[in-house]
Amino acid sequence: MDNFQVLFEAASAARAKAHAPYSKFHVGAALIDDKGNLHAGCNIENASYPEGWCAETSAISHMVMGGGLRIRTALVVAPRIDGGRFCTPCGGCRQRLAEFSDADVRVYACDPDGAHAEFTMARLLPAGFSLVGYDASTE
Repeated sequence: MDNFQVLFEAASAARAKAHAPYSKFHVGAALIDDKGNLHAGCNIENASYPEGWCAETSAISHMVMGGGLRIRTALVVAPRIDGGRFCTPCGGCRQRLAEFSDADVRVYACDPDGAHAEFTMARLLPAGFSLVGYDASTE
């Protein structure tokens, strides 16, 4: 089974566990890390709406807790939006994914049926924020 299918199945299973009582917008994400391990997560909402977390955030958290350091491939499953567009990671998740990825890491945006679009991190976040090279001692 190829990485896409493994990731799609894991993200779909995570999506089935999403806690989205307010938006009803269920999302699942799955990552393969630098050690070849699979990590998945779902979105979890709460009544203080902006304080919930996205599926990508949950998957990254599982990766970090599992000892992974870098994302090699990522996949997100969500309903299509805006008349058929694939749902790509939000801005905050793009930044989170970028901090654990290289520019050429593939990110798949999938609908629940498996149709998908493929992106690189560089395409999703071409000018992401970075503290690399920042020297706090000069402040």
